Amino acid sequence: MRGPYKQAIVVRGSDGLIVKEEEIRPLKEKRPILGWPLIRGVAAFIVSLSAGFKALMYSAEHAPEEYQGEESKLDRWIEKHFDDKKAEKLIIGVAMAIGIALAVGLFMLAPTLLTGLLGKGLQSRFLKNVLEGLIRIAIFVAYIWLVSRTKDIRRVFQYHGAEHKSIHCYEKGLELTVENVRLQPREHPRCGTSFLFVVMIVSLFVLMVVSWSNPFLRILIKLCLIPVIVGISYEINRWAGGHDNRLSAILTAPGKAMQKLTVYEPDDGMIEVAIEALKRVIPEEKGADKW
Repeated sequence: MRGPYKQAIVVRGSDGLIVKEEEIRPLKEKRPILGWPLIRGVAAFIVSLSAGFKALMYSAEHAPEEYQGEESKLDRWIEKHFDDKKAEKLIIGVAMAIGIALAVGLFMLAPTLLTGLLGKGLQSRFLKNVLEGLIRIAIFVAYIWLVSRTKDIRRVFQYHGAEHKSIHCYEKGLELTVENVRLQPREHPRCGTSFLFVVMIVSLFVLMVVSWSNPFLRILIKLCLIPVIVGISYEINRWAGGHDNRLSAILTAPGKAMQKLTVYEPDDGMIEVAIEALKRVIPEEKGADKW
């Protein structure tokens, strides 16, 4: 869980809950420009990506033995040549690079190549861009569905559900108990899944302006437009998550539907973990947690 001034990782280990709590500074306090609209979305995305990798690594290190896989040759090599701090930074850096490369390849390069094959008969650049956007969305949905079928990811998605339910409980002003949290809905408008789906939709419209016929030049321009897409998507998600009206309901509906693939019903033990993590990041100052 990440609050305005603290972030906390809570793991259920063999001997009970293990907690790692850290103080954080809002991005706009570090650099005022990082609090500007559009720019803040890109900064928040990078920070969230890094924090997510660190949390997953921490949980993997402290998980009970039955959930730990065998140590790979690469892990042993890194442990042998680097101290713990450098090893962690190296692994996170490599994982982020691979993750970003996979995302670019799967959601940027693949749709462009497939459009070139499937859209040979289309003369309209507009229709080709629409086709490419629809292919991108189809690949995204298929990818999410496939990874949700794996046992380990399903367990992660159950914790995702515990996170959403506990946040709903807190936002309604209810006491953070397992009983109260269990009754809350799984879907949440500010979910990362909703954000990614908004990215897919926004990219469809933004990338329509890319009309160069050279495929390599088109791909390069699209890569340069990724920060713009992320920034716009963040502002849409932020606004929709902070309002409760017909327009916000329309904007969040597709993302909430996608959450059926990424947010599963947690058990009580998972809810206890989520409650503990949330309690540790709630600010003392009233109103400090408002978007």
